[in-house]
Amino acid sequence: MRVVITSATTGEWMPAFVGINDLYTGKSQRIKVQFYQSGVGLLASAVALTRLAIEERPDLIIQAGIAGSFQKKTTPGKLVVINNEQLGDTGVMEKGHWKDIFDLKLEKSSYHPFEKRKLPNPWLKTYNLLGLPEVDAITVNQISTDSTLIKKLEKKYSPVTESMEGAALHYVGRETGIPFIQIRAISNYVGERDKSKWLMKESIELLNKTLLQYVDKLYQLK
Repeated sequence: MRVVITSATTGEWMPAFVGINDLYTGKSQRIKVQFYQSGVGLLASAVALTRLAIEERPDLIIQAGIAGSFQKKTTPGKLVVINNEQLGDTGVMEKGHWKDIFDLKLEKSSYHPFEKRKLPNPWLKTYNLLGLPEVDAITVNQISTDSTLIKKLEKKYSPVTESMEGAALHYVGRETGIPFIQIRAISNYVGERDKSKWLMKESIELLNKTLLQYVDKLYQLK
């Protein structure tokens, strides 16, 4: 089984890269793990992941990264996996109302790879091996900081987390038929710009510890 762990930046998976069992990086006949940097944002990630899918055809793509949380109960320092992804800033603000590509009739709500405006992970039940909480998310190109906009996004999409790359993974995975799972560590609340209140270091440490546990679990099952 060929597995790729990908993140926007190398810093998000570097501790796992350094600490991973050598068995999983070449010696094992059961599982081989590679690490891949996709770049920051929806555009860079979409191109990188498409290239990865076409050229490498891995059996599983694991997207690992940090994310902001919209909900107080999903606190910084927690881990989640993403079920449904939605595009959070592809559209237009018109007379104080946010309209996305579905509202504008530029895309059909269930035209592949979308299902009811969302990009669900059809392989989540199979690959959520650690039983992490499953939540919905939005992907944005501009991190949400304005309180009025944040409220609009919450009302329209009911997201738990926000990232800049998640929808690219879900879109590419659903288009190519390559199984994927998106694992996110919550580093901060959406809109909180005081980084002294962020748990960046702790979130990355937890994320990478979990990645190593996940690969061990995957190896045991294969």
